[in-house]
Amino acid sequence: MNIPSLAPEARTLTADAITDALRAMILSGKLGIGVQLKQEALAQQFGVSRIPIREALKRLQAEGLVEHTAHTGSVVAAKSTQELLETLDIRIALETRALKLAVPRMTAADLKAAAAILDRYDASDSPRQWSELNLEFHLCLYRAAGRPRLLRMIEDIVRGIDIHLRAHQSATAGRKSPQAEHRGILQACAWGDTARAVRLLEQHIEHTQRALQDAAPE
Repeated sequence: MNIPSLAPEARTLTADAITDALRAMILSGKLGIGVQLKQEALAQQFGVSRIPIREALKRLQAEGLVEHTAHTGSVVAAKSTQELLETLDIRIALETRALKLAVPRMTAADLKAAAAILDRYDASDSPRQWSELNLEFHLCLYRAAGRPRLLRMIEDIVRGIDIHLRAHQSATAGRKSPQAEHRGILQACAWGDTARAVRLLEQHIEHTQRALQDAAPE
């Protein structure tokens, strides 16, 4: 584990700031799955006491990014294929509800913003950036629902499993098929066809489930 030393003026970090920093490192892959997170080492690296470190690790454990055992302490969590499949079921439930609420309230500006994200997606050659743009696109569609807590739950779940999906699936799977599905969902939203948009979204996430199952070891 190698966390950059902080400048003296930055050594007043709160548990919130430490949680954000560790979460970013886990989701980016800088702290890989299974890496041990020792409180004493983290406190030294961040220049704080162990109290905010302990609180940050508890929060990350609640998010599913960190797991704690009596023998190894806190480590970056690993999730089984079955756990990921179940989490994707939860995504289907939350995201189809968000989209159902959002479609009747979408404006031309909302649709234009979503289309612009897909154009950026097409122009990117970075699989890691595809993950970010994918989340940005979906949240853009759901924002018209006017349910900020629901959107926050969706974002937390997506970010919490993204690193695990990347570990189970090859980043070389590409973007052509997901992008075609994205554009189909967006077109249904533009038509105001809520039922079709919701059905396409459910199928879109189910395709991720099938890809995950196909990539799982026998």
